[in-house]
Amino acid sequence: MSDAASTYLESKLLDHVLNYSTAPYTDSNLTTIYVGLLASGGNNSALSSALEDGTSGTASTGDWGYYEITGNAYARRSVGFASASSGSISSNTTVEFPVATGDYDTAGSTGNTVTHIALFDGSTGGNVLFYGQLATSKTVSSGDQFTITSGNLTITLS
Repeated sequence: MSDAASTYLESKLLDHVLNYSTAPYTDSNLTTIYVGLLASGGNNSALSSALEDGTSGTASTGDWGYYEITGNAYARRSVGFASASSGSISSNTTVEFPVATGDYDTAGSTGNTVTHIALFDGSTGGNVLFYGQLATSKTVSSGDQFTITSGNLTITLS
């Protein structure tokens, strides 16, 4: 038996988790998906491992909370998704983070260059649902605003 899922199933799974209005996820607490910003500080593999298996703790490099941006007006933002198609789903809302009141940084002092984003089931803490490295990192200094325009956040199952 193959270990691959069909495109049909991939689309249904994405709708089930991320497009709540058309195919609700059975967790009654998950009605909003949040985007969080993370900075690897040059250690992309450690951050990816922390996102895969870690917790929201901030004490060690094994915890994704160590890498999530904190302070300077940062807060996770909600995101909406269109219906999935061909095993992919894209955002259908523009996500605007608050204007930074100082240079972004993290609990682990990994810097103000956003290298990864993650989708969470909570506005704080919570669980990582999906994550990935940005195609182009973005340095966020005082007065800057990180924005993800509608359609530019895509999750693909394959």
